[in-house]
Amino acid sequence: MPGIVVFGRRWGIASDDLVFPGCFELFVRVLWWIGTMILFTYHKGQFDCNGRGFLHSYLVGLLVVLALIILSLCAIVYVSAQGTITNPGPRRSVPALVYLRALLYVPELVWACLGAVWVTDDSEGCDPAMVGAVITAVVASWIILLFTGLGVVFVFDPLGGPRVPPAAMEPLGVRDLQSNEGTQFLSTARSLAVKVWESRLRLLCCCLPQDESHRAAFSSIAQLVSGFFSDTDLVPSDIAAGLALLHQEQDKMEQSRDPDVVVDHSPSSPIGEDLETELEKAAHCMRFAAAAYGWPLYIYSNLFSGPCKLSGDCCRSREAEYEIVGGDHLGCQFSSILHSTGLQYRDFIYVSFHNQIYEIPFYVALDHKREAVLVAVRGTLSLRDVLTDLSAECENLPIEGVSGACYAHKGMCQAASYIYKKLVNDGILNQAFTIAPEYKLVVTGHSLGAGTASLLAILLRNSFPTLQCYSFSPPGGLLSNSLAPFSPVFLFAVSSPSSFLICLLFLSRLSIPNMEDLKRKILKIVSNCNKPKYRILLQGCWYELFGGDPEDFPTEMDNRREEELSQPLLGEESLMIRHSSSYQSLASDNSPARTAAHLPLFLPGRILHITEDGPSRRSCFSQMRYRAEWSNEMAFRSVLISPRMLADHMPDAVLQALKSLTSDRPFSLCPSSLNGNQHNAV
Repeated sequence: MPGIVVFGRRWGIASDDLVFPGCFELFVRVLWWIGTMILFTYHKGQFDCNGRGFLHSYLVGLLVVLALIILSLCAIVYVSAQGTITNPGPRRSVPALVYLRALLYVPELVWACLGAVWVTDDSEGCDPAMVGAVITAVVASWIILLFTGLGVVFVFDPLGGPRVPPAAMEPLGVRDLQSNEGTQFLSTARSLAVKVWESRLRLLCCCLPQDESHRAAFSSIAQLVSGFFSDTDLVPSDIAAGLALLHQEQDKMEQSRDPDVVVDHSPSSPIGEDLETELEKAAHCMRFAAAAYGWPLYIYSNLFSGPCKLSGDCCRSREAEYEIVGGDHLGCQFSSILHSTGLQYRDFIYVSFHNQIYEIPFYVALDHKREAVLVAVRGTLSLRDVLTDLSAECENLPIEGVSGACYAHKGMCQAASYIYKKLVNDGILNQAFTIAPEYKLVVTGHSLGAGTASLLAILLRNSFPTLQCYSFSPPGGLLSNSLAPFSPVFLFAVSSPSSFLICLLFLSRLSIPNMEDLKRKILKIVSNCNKPKYRILLQGCWYELFGGDPEDFPTEMDNRREEELSQPLLGEESLMIRHSSSYQSLASDNSPARTAAHLPLFLPGRILHITEDGPSRRSCFSQMRYRAEWSNEMAFRSVLISPRMLADHMPDAVLQALKSLTSDRPFSLCPSSLNGNQHNAV
């Protein structure tokens, strides 16, 4: 912080981001210089081949150029390591050093060309080792130049430009940007940011059709992503450092808090249904939710036996037998569902693997063990599913009998509407209840499927009063406040099996207000840390990989004279380049001054939180136990950081935890190490 300004524009790196790349290049250059010096000393006065005078001059010039580059890199690394993230004053000379280093690329390029010419024209009759060394030097020069060019492209910021920081003592939000000219400037900047992110999404999703629905999704996601950190002067490495600091801070708080009191009964549970009963039902439904992922999860969970079991079923012509299955051209998907659930072909009413944006796979089956017509919705497994996940703005979801504003996550709301129309308009549920009229309706899903299943259950509730829904690791930003109290009567949500819940996609703690809160915490912890960024990142990587005690990072405010606290670039406001309605400087978490920039969305249903019982860090194949306790939506109103955030969200991890709780025996930490029958009968 802030992004370095060189060559007349702002770049996507800060002046303290040059430590690690500088050290790496310095290491390479020193080895290169030493090797060249040894070669020159060994052959000094013994250049007996054609062009020996040119070769002598080339080696001397190469040593000089390398020495100058090494000196410039030493200066860059030393100066870049000074100061803190919010105090770049000691690094004010970095741009000048960058200009110097850029100038040294000119003689290096010239020497690389000269070396290539000598090897081509005048190396005949020379020592092969000498020729090989020159060729190596030329190739190394071109490789470094190539990677430098790629690095420039990588850190290029399309939205970059010289940004003059506001006056230090000027109150936040009372700046010239509030004028008409400033408002117009910000509007133009936001429009440009949205266009840039739309282009990035189109490039990332170039394999998808560029139709109207995809373009609308790109535009919606671009508006969401472009505005998240657009009001801050942070570069990606600042955010990474903030996450590392925040994870250790949360671990310290977790270690110091008192143990929670475990509640055996949910206040909204029917009389007589305790925690153990609910866990057994949840474990049973999770098996069907995991099966909806098809062969990828089945193979992942059964690495040794899975391929053998599916190999005989795939690539066979079964159009007549599997006429109820859509979108499964090879037959592998449906075969994996049969193996995972233990059901027979006759137990399935409808199976769809059709996958488009807002249209996700699902299946309908008869669960004779629980006497239920079961609808299982698949979670995120494709790029189209990711786009559905990221369409996170609110959409109206009017429900009869519910007063107040009814809205929900847009992508999952549209996915639920798609499945609802298939179930009702195509007569799928009528067909199922014609076969088993006494059965009840159960809806289930995991992750994206959990959010979609929850909204689908709300849509079906009036037509099926006895409906039950089991959603596993649903998104935190799903339902409006009016719909949230409506769902606990029939909806049961299970959070991921970890004390720390976050993922790239939308998990139980991830919602737009929670992400705004995460941004505010990152700003606060980054602005208050007095250690240089390279030390934060090094210690953070060590902590994530090997554990240990959380680092105690002192703040900028410690041991400082009062007059020094008024220096610019100290405090959170220095990280803000314009006023943000989602951020209130130095306001407490409960301050009424904090106003939500987005409509709040909440977790659905009765919430059962599963956590690991014991130390959070274990080696692979070590044994672990879980505990389950009733929780409430307010316990998930902030984002927590974990190195295992993705692994804990995987459906096989949730199923493993539920099976461990119902069988009361520990499981191995590595999912793939389980036996090949882990998805079979509970």
